[in-house]
Amino acid sequence: MNQPTRTTRPLPLLMIPLRRCGSHALRLRLNASPQFHSPYPLHIVDFMPLVPLYGDLRDDSAYRQMVKDVVGLQQSSMVKWPGVHFDAEEIFNALENEPRSVHRIVWELLLRSAEQHGASVAMDKSLDSVHYAHDLMALFPEMRFLNVVRDPRAQVASMNRAIIHDFDTTLNALAWVKAHATGRALALRYPDRVLTIRYEDFLGDQEHTLRRICQFIGIEFLPQMLDIAASQEAQDLSRMSALWESNCFAPLPANKDKFKTQLQPHEIETIESLAWETMHYYGYECMTEAQALPPTPVVLAQCHQQSEKRRGEAWEQLLRSAPRDYAARRVRADYLERVRQRLQSTSSLETGAAALS
Repeated sequence: MNQPTRTTRPLPLLMIPLRRCGSHALRLRLNASPQFHSPYPLHIVDFMPLVPLYGDLRDDSAYRQMVKDVVGLQQSSMVKWPGVHFDAEEIFNALENEPRSVHRIVWELLLRSAEQHGASVAMDKSLDSVHYAHDLMALFPEMRFLNVVRDPRAQVASMNRAIIHDFDTTLNALAWVKAHATGRALALRYPDRVLTIRYEDFLGDQEHTLRRICQFIGIEFLPQMLDIAASQEAQDLSRMSALWESNCFAPLPANKDKFKTQLQPHEIETIESLAWETMHYYGYECMTEAQALPPTPVVLAQCHQQSEKRRGEAWEQLLRSAPRDYAARRVRADYLERVRQRLQSTSSLETGAAALS
């Protein structure tokens, strides 16, 4: 894709800090504005374990390969970006003399896509990238953050059923605490660059929340943001995965308490015990005494073991019940595995050659 002529690039916006917070509901509504652009995220966090395998990115061949692999990751996404195609070699040439980082590559793709669509704001919904916020701010001094908080009991209940997370309440509760500690610290340190909203407040008054977001990023609120049934993107997404079936409907405020039937009482107490301080900070009240003991290393090992067993079962169930969803998700997972194997093989060959020389 040819790089558009520009003077000012779109404002970069990252949604944080953890998936299954109602992020698609917000993204799809904001996408009703021609000023706003947020394609399906790359979730580069899944790529990050591969980054050390590229070696020194000052080496042109290493960085060129990384660019090609990130472009390939975008092309293997289960939801295609509309109306764009990237030439990896052209991207490399454009970034050759800029600070070298996988994040710079990802955002180059996103900013170009936003420019192609004439948008003034480009948002990445890769919420887990909150853990790389300072790297992103160094690359993009104008970077803003949309910090979406959700009741941890409801969010963990949702995470427990998602193949992208662990299949264990304790592990997901710990992930919630870590992510929100990072998001909260970022908001306290950079109050002008972080807008914090609660998903429950969005459920209660969508227009008010969307107006706050629009004001924060400098775009106009449009009434059509509230008509999610008219969004073709929402309709298409809802048919692609069981995780997204509800995205074409208005969210039901009553669903915020569904966790009471989805979690056992001891799971609720586990979540509240681990997250009580952050829950109190954001205005969520505990239902239990929140006195569950912290998990020991032995307990955590058991949690991981059970989670992996359930993950395998979930993949098998997905294959039986939703083969299209399974196939689309496996394309990305298999792509990342092929990249890992190639990089490890190349590294082994280079190590062997160095030993012989």
